[in-house]
Amino acid sequence: MNLFDKNNRFNIANLVTYLNVALGVIAIYFIVKGDFFTAIILAWIAGACDIIDGKLARKYKLSTEFGIQLDSFADFISFVVMPPFLLFYALKSSMTSSIWELVVGLVFIVYIIAGLRRLIEFNLKMDAGEVAKYFEGVPTPLGAILLWVLYLLFSYSIIPNVWIITILVVVIAWSLNSKLKIPHP
Repeated sequence: MNLFDKNNRFNIANLVTYLNVALGVIAIYFIVKGDFFTAIILAWIAGACDIIDGKLARKYKLSTEFGIQLDSFADFISFVVMPPFLLFYALKSSMTSSIWELVVGLVFIVYIIAGLRRLIEFNLKMDAGEVAKYFEGVPTPLGAILLWVLYLLFSYSIIPNVWIITILVVVIAWSLNSKLKIPHP
């Protein structure tokens, strides 16, 4: 198996992306267990994988349509599904009724749908190996970072109100598909 063969579905860039997927899924497991610290560490490692896989793909000319799609699936797990899970589980203990829990849960579903839409729109506009100067709208890894910041603000009682956090999640969800110009690193 040649790790530097563009046509190999398990080339070095794709292997790093698969690791990203695995870390996102394992992070969700730790969230459900209530071990948020481990989940956050795994999420940050997944974020590093997201940077490394793209650099490897460009450096070794491994960019393919398969790799682009795989990267978006990894982003979906690690940066669209996992962060709202973390924040929802963190907020859950402060929700005093089932109605609040339902409303907040629906907001997080809206966030996940917005993130999925953003990834699909990005893929429709992207060519293999092409790197734009600016992202249109907030990229999903940045959206995940913003949700982690909300988690910290809530956890350290800087913003202890579930509803304020929930409104900020709506704003971040909107920003994913906005016309904001975000510089590409």
